[in-house]
Amino acid sequence: MSSAAAPAALCTPACVTRSAPEVPPGELARRYAALAYEIGVSVAQGERLAEPRALRTRARGILGALGVRLEAGPERLTVTGARPGSPGTLIVANHISWLDVVSLLAVEPVTVLAKREVGRWPVVGGLARRAGSQFIDRDGLRQLPRVVAELASTLRSGRSVLVFPQATTWCSVAGGRFRRATFQAAADAGAPVRPVTIRYYRHGVRSTTAAFLGDETFGASLHRVARARELAVRVTPHAPLRGSDRRELAAAAQAAVGAHEMPAHV
Repeated sequence: MSSAAAPAALCTPACVTRSAPEVPPGELARRYAALAYEIGVSVAQGERLAEPRALRTRARGILGALGVRLEAGPERLTVTGARPGSPGTLIVANHISWLDVVSLLAVEPVTVLAKREVGRWPVVGGLARRAGSQFIDRDGLRQLPRVVAELASTLRSGRSVLVFPQATTWCSVAGGRFRRATFQAAADAGAPVRPVTIRYYRHGVRSTTAAFLGDETFGASLHRVARARELAVRVTPHAPLRGSDRRELAAAAQAAVGAHEMPAHV
């Protein structure tokens, strides 16, 4: 089902690659045990999990438990302000998988603007809530002005926010256009926009194994990721953007994120 706020992706679970060899049953069991341990530690940390260092550690622990290698440079996602009191950064990324949130929190814990369902997902939901995430009903057009105003206020306070402007998951970087609404918040707050590209690889080759698509359940997607051998996620930040026109910001951000990519569907 789609709406103006919640577009329907053309990608389905049939887009997922399945030809690469999987880990043996013993390794799969070990990964699930390691994941259970990481979740247990997260729960035990309680409010301390909200601390950036703790949140980053747990996010990286979850990736490690699932056998996912994080490839990210030392560059921060937040753009350092030139003066005290500078606004935070609107971080915008393409959306392929539930792993996107974990991967970006593993690079730099920031506030996440996500659909309400994310807060109920196992593994991801707890991390997102501890990061101070703001959850929205993506089918509710009426709340968009309020969401944009709250997002602008958050940016003005100096906090950085991660959003997925495609509004739903796609099997490749180039799928779906960037919705403009959240870019208005950056324009209103005078905040820089940081485009970020997320790509997944197996054995050094681009892969859709991690994609979370269509009517697939979280459990089925998690199981496919846990079984995957040599799965890596690459997080690539691009030069920050500034401007007052949300259309221009959205177009420039999408061009940066999807540079040199073929469309998911023609």
